[in-house]
Amino acid sequence: MNTSESAENYLETILILSKSKPVVRSVDIAEELGFKKSSVSVAMKNLREKNHITVTKEGFIYLTESGKEIAEMIYERHELLSEWLTRLGVDPKVATQDACRIEHVISKESFEAIKQHIK
Repeated sequence: MNTSESAENYLETILILSKSKPVVRSVDIAEELGFKKSSVSVAMKNLREKNHITVTKEGFIYLTESGKEIAEMIYERHELLSEWLTRLGVDPKVATQDACRIEHVISKESFEAIKQHIK
């Protein structure tokens, strides 16, 4: 699973939006991330070509199995790292920002060790 940080962020955003919206569209992603719709369209094309998402003719975006797997992995890392940093005394806003950076570069081995340590 070799995906870019940008792709991981898009997939995570689709996952998060799908929890609160009946359908996810490019405009929803652009609004959530503060990006231009044209930038999101290019990213969706790339994710579709890599079979991480499907897009219906109405423009509804759905995660494929591989896309969902990546999104859930990143989301789990984000949630756990944000919570952990906050418990260590880091300001919640800073913890969230740092977790967003760490979630993309931490190895699976290191993340699992942190996860086990926290539990």
